[in-house]
Amino acid sequence: MKRPSAGKKEPQLFTAPFAAQPLAARMRPRTLDEVVGQRALLAPGKAMRVAIESGRAMSMILWGPPGTGKTTIALLVAQHGDRAFVPFSAVTEGVPRLREIVGEAEERLASRGQGTVLFVDEIHRLNKSQQDAFLPHVERGTVTLIGATTENPSFEVIGALLSRVRVFVLEPLSADDIGALVDRALADAERGLGTMRLTLDADARALLVQEADGDARRALTVLEAAAAHVGAGGRLTPSVITEALQMRFARYDKSGEEHFNALSAYHKSLRGSDPQGALYWMARMISGGEDPMTLFRRAIAMSAEDIGLADPNALQLAIAARDAYQMLGPPEGYLPLAEMTIYLATAPKSNASMRALGAAMEAAQRTPAAPVPMHIRNAPTALMKELGYFKGYQYAHDSENAYLPQQYLPDALKSEVFYAPGKFGFEKEIAKRMAWWESLRSEEKKTDA
Repeated sequence: MKRPSAGKKEPQLFTAPFAAQPLAARMRPRTLDEVVGQRALLAPGKAMRVAIESGRAMSMILWGPPGTGKTTIALLVAQHGDRAFVPFSAVTEGVPRLREIVGEAEERLASRGQGTVLFVDEIHRLNKSQQDAFLPHVERGTVTLIGATTENPSFEVIGALLSRVRVFVLEPLSADDIGALVDRALADAERGLGTMRLTLDADARALLVQEADGDARRALTVLEAAAAHVGAGGRLTPSVITEALQMRFARYDKSGEEHFNALSAYHKSLRGSDPQGALYWMARMISGGEDPMTLFRRAIAMSAEDIGLADPNALQLAIAARDAYQMLGPPEGYLPLAEMTIYLATAPKSNASMRALGAAMEAAQRTPAAPVPMHIRNAPTALMKELGYFKGYQYAHDSENAYLPQQYLPDALKSEVFYAPGKFGFEKEIAKRMAWWESLRSEEKKTDA
């Protein structure tokens, strides 16, 4: 593996004295071998690792949740390629600063032959014109662009920039990965907390690992806060970790991709008849601050799309639950939300109504000028009656069965079938009724013959 030569400075992200930096910054991996997690990308022989070790890693976007190693990977790319590392904040800096960076990169390349890694944190926060400003410099190789984002780059990064970079997806760290980082920080006397001689209870460790939610930075920040609370030689218990955590914030963005992912998981759990999954995603969204009306809207749509006439009460209950929530408000209003979620998840399913709608819409677009059959046209004037409007219409209630077979579709569509009832719930009764009507039509045809 390529290592920095003696005396060569490693790329730096912080300018504060090392001892004053947060624990998460001090424990940042200095080599690829120190990196935990992301084995799909960084295990020996993997394409990203080979590119980094060879010093030939090109522009890329690193997409993943917080604390999964995006900044670390960017630093290692610069280190192995002997390139300058220049951070750029999409929140506080703009195009003027980019021009400065590019000028410095051109001078560095011309005078010393040294490349530049331009690390853009939260690249999804840049607008289109700001992202456009990167294009010529990435194209010419003036800088190696590494963008970090927690949002889906398909939606947040312009296509022209995406076409010039590789996108790598980073996953949350596993519990074992977080545990290894915590143990390393407690034992490391140079960069970590080793000189404090702390004792971490097993159940406290398990709590910390769980509450970190795959976020290394979160785990180390909480550990550092807990260590400061108990002091040198102290014991870290579950209560100490809980106090250091203060409040756990769910990884949920009401306007970003996680919003749509969670909402999709909720809908699919309902459709898949899994009340446990549906309740979990409902709770995740509520605890993350989602407006319950968003869940009610999705549930009402799901009632018509995925349950339909298999259980006609589903749509009514979804609307009633929404109204109950509006009357009660939180937290009592969460009860009808949960009741509705359980009901919809356990209801019989049918998408026959949705398929019928699609088929009817397609037929309507295909035959926009098909005339209404004469016998079911209104005839409010004498002329219309003379022309045959309403002639031959049969009033269904004149029959003891309240059904008289006659044609209601245009001639061009008279044999079309848009709705076919499903096999479950109330649609079984609908199927019986439609079969009975079909038998009456067959008898009518025999009589006419």
